[in-house]
Amino acid sequence: MRNTLREGLAVPALLANPFRPPRKGKRIGEGRAVLVIPGLATGDISTLLMRRTLRARGFSPSGWRLGINHGADLAKLARLEARIAALHSQTRRKVVVIGWSLGGLYARILGQRVPEHIASVITVGSPFSGGRRDNAGWRYYELINDHKVDNPPFAEDFSRKPPVPTVAIWSAIDGIVAAHSACGRDDESDLRLEVKAQHFALGTSRRAIEQVIDAIAMADTLG
Repeated sequence: MRNTLREGLAVPALLANPFRPPRKGKRIGEGRAVLVIPGLATGDISTLLMRRTLRARGFSPSGWRLGINHGADLAKLARLEARIAALHSQTRRKVVVIGWSLGGLYARILGQRVPEHIASVITVGSPFSGGRRDNAGWRYYELINDHKVDNPPFAEDFSRKPPVPTVAIWSAIDGIVAAHSACGRDDESDLRLEVKAQHFALGTSRRAIEQVIDAIAMADTLG
């Protein structure tokens, strides 16, 4: 409960996200395509600082371009599959897929469905492991969806590691997603990285975004 209440401290940075400049650093992206998928009840504006920072580091990032992420949606998943295939074809390099919170569940399923187009999957505070009701917000999820939180319309198992380098970023002070859900077991990802940040800061804190960029580099060594 204490961690959930602390999430309010991260809200101002989340609201200011569209107006914040990226922190400059070494350009390591070499034009690689990165697809960034937002969390529940948010859209591309929530990942704007992350994408700006990725661009400043030499990557070619894009949002999911599917409006607000209301939950598991087969039609949106199919459109993301097509986007990833197109990005791979255009750049001739496999795509890095980053998913924040619920977006990470999409990222893991995409990694299972189209691994031939994906370089790595990076989840950021995503509830892919354990019980879906272990996390705050499951009641809201069920309120705005036509399925139960533990019975999504995807046939794939979120907890199964995709056959591509997979990194799980998690926080022990996350007030929305339980730490064990975002961290997962040893066999559910190739690498698990702890970040000290509230859930809403995982995608808006410059420090957390730096660690996401580090995770991409680490994933490259796993391939």
